Amino acid sequence: LYTNVSHSHISNAYLSCHNHTTMQAPKALTGLLHRVAGIFPSHHAVSVSGKFQLTHSRLHHLVERAAARLLSAGIKPGDVIALTFPNTVEFIITFLAVIRARATAAPLNSAYTGEEFEFYLSDSESKLLITSKEGNEPAQAAASKLSIPVSTASLDEAEAEELSLSLSYTESPTASISELVNDASDVALFLHTSGTTSRPKGVPLTQNNLASSVENIKSVYKLTESDSTVIVLPLFHVHGLIAALLSSLAAGASVTLPAAGRFSASSFWSDMLTYNATWYTAVPTVHQILLERHLKTPEPVYPKLRFIRSCSASLAPVILERLEEEFGAPVLEAYAMTEASHLMSTNPLPEDGPHRAGSVGKPVGQEMAILDEKGEILKNDVNGEVCIRGPNVTKGYKNNPDANISAFEYGWFHTGDIGFFDSDGYLHLVGRIKELINRGGEKISPIEVDAVLLSHPEIAQAVAFGVPDDKYGEEIKCAIIRKEGSKIDEAEVQRFSKKNLASFKVPKEVFITDSLPKTATGKILRRIVAQHFISQT
Repeated sequence: LYTNVSHSHISNAYLSCHNHTTMQAPKALTGLLHRVAGIFPSHHAVSVSGKFQLTHSRLHHLVERAAARLLSAGIKPGDVIALTFPNTVEFIITFLAVIRARATAAPLNSAYTGEEFEFYLSDSESKLLITSKEGNEPAQAAASKLSIPVSTASLDEAEAEELSLSLSYTESPTASISELVNDASDVALFLHTSGTTSRPKGVPLTQNNLASSVENIKSVYKLTESDSTVIVLPLFHVHGLIAALLSSLAAGASVTLPAAGRFSASSFWSDMLTYNATWYTAVPTVHQILLERHLKTPEPVYPKLRFIRSCSASLAPVILERLEEEFGAPVLEAYAMTEASHLMSTNPLPEDGPHRAGSVGKPVGQEMAILDEKGEILKNDVNGEVCIRGPNVTKGYKNNPDANISAFEYGWFHTGDIGFFDSDGYLHLVGRIKELINRGGEKISPIEVDAVLLSHPEIAQAVAFGVPDDKYGEEIKCAIIRKEGSKIDEAEVQRFSKKNLASFKVPKEVFITDSLPKTATGKILRRIVAQHFISQT
């Protein structure tokens, strides 16, 4: 991964590369969590609002028992287990049990369509799908089509001795769970990132990748056993899973899950107060929803927070200022991606330095540099591609040698984002090289949307594109050319999209046109198409 860095790169790096790494022996995340359960056994680990609480030792016990059940059902190290759940305690125990059993967890968005589930289950080579006891019909149908067995997980009451897993016991495990040692190199998590030129790419993350990221997050935000947060983001993404959940657990801190199993603006502040929250992390869209609600129907009292964190999409400086003003806490914007096991850079806590609106702060626990197309490191205030390397970074995409060659060129991981460092070492992002549409932190591949649109029998040409949006940062729209004789309208395009795409990928406006702007060589450029149609609205 880190080879092929020429001497000129190294000497330049001495001047301009921002190295925030300290060499540490590889660690397994499960080892960190085990130690914490021993140090803070009676501290609350996970609460489900209004229902029950689990201490760190109780959570550890439930995870060990569930991992032992997985071993007894014939799960082997390296087996991929897909999980699709709302944000529930069952998901947390199941996820931790899967990685404790040296298997790989592949969490999936429960809003996917059957076709999407089929792609993700197949691409990850999942051996088993686990859902909540309520199940998920599209996921189960996709698993059945691929002959993947399905199990359910439920914790019927807080006092239950173990998680109820509907597994058939096929064989005696080769090792008991107490003898099973997690290796830092075990692939613990498998997620997909949206690709711009192909179907989404598979990102394997090891126990050491996760442990490194969790240590970075704990250290930069000074998370301790006194901290508490309410999880508002889905746990099938690195933001909610790593920044909110795993970093809290590894600090001996506590997390609360909303009773509804997902973010609810109406219960958020009461949960924050009830469970003594000290911070929260969210995407800009959630911050805006909370602000809008606060301005219409303010709470009688707000908790005193150490900080509010924003990540996964650009936070407008005006929103940052308003959040600080209304909620009385520093708002720290961060920069992250799946391939880096989430965190890459963040604005510091007030005691560690200023936080700057419009900047995503300084790198944490990894090297970061701005490179030109030749792999040369650029000086401050010069735009180039943001590149990173460190123990938190994936070793490479699954079964995708071409993507790996370009992603790891010159010994750095290339983020596809354009940015620059200012003279104080703060990173500023300018835009993305890639054409991904970033809707409220959900990265959407326009090519995937194009493919669905073009599968409609009456659509001749289609192009999806992002447009600026006050609420989501970007919104998805599309333009289509009808096939001759077709009378297809916007309502039909949206009905068809809803049937074949997850709701967040459905174009919110459809332009029906006779021609699309093209370059001299006949290429359709999304940026030009977007400008053309935005100028008409």
